[in-house]
Amino acid sequence: KMPEKKEKAAKPDKSAGTGKAKKKKWSKGKVHDKLNNLALFDKALYDKMYKEVPSYKLITPAVVSERLKIRASLARRALQEMLAKGYIKEVCKHHSQVIYTRAPRKGDEPQ
Repeated sequence: KMPEKKEKAAKPDKSAGTGKAKKKKWSKGKVHDKLNNLALFDKALYDKMYKEVPSYKLITPAVVSERLKIRASLARRALQEMLAKGYIKEVCKHHSQVIYTRAPRKGDEPQ
C-alpha cells in the first residue's frame, strides 16, 4: 500500500488577497482664474502705459495685457497708437502676433 499524501492547506490566491482595488477617479482638470481685465482706459492707466511700456525690452499685446491688466484687443490698439507716435519700434509683424521694442531715443543712436 502507498502512504497517503497529506493534503496541504489551500493557500489564498495572491490576486484575491488585494480585495477590491479603488477605482481611479478622474481629476476635475485645472481651474483657470477668470481674468478681470479692463476694456477701456482710464486717465491714470493711460498715463501709466505711456510711462512704462516704452521702457520694456520686448513689447507684445500679451505682455502689455498681462502687466497692465487690460484686454488684449485694447493693448493691440494702444500699441498701434504708440507706434504711430514713435514711442516704440516694430520688430516683426505676423498676422497673429506683432512684436515691438523700445524706440531708440535721440541720444542713444550709435555714431
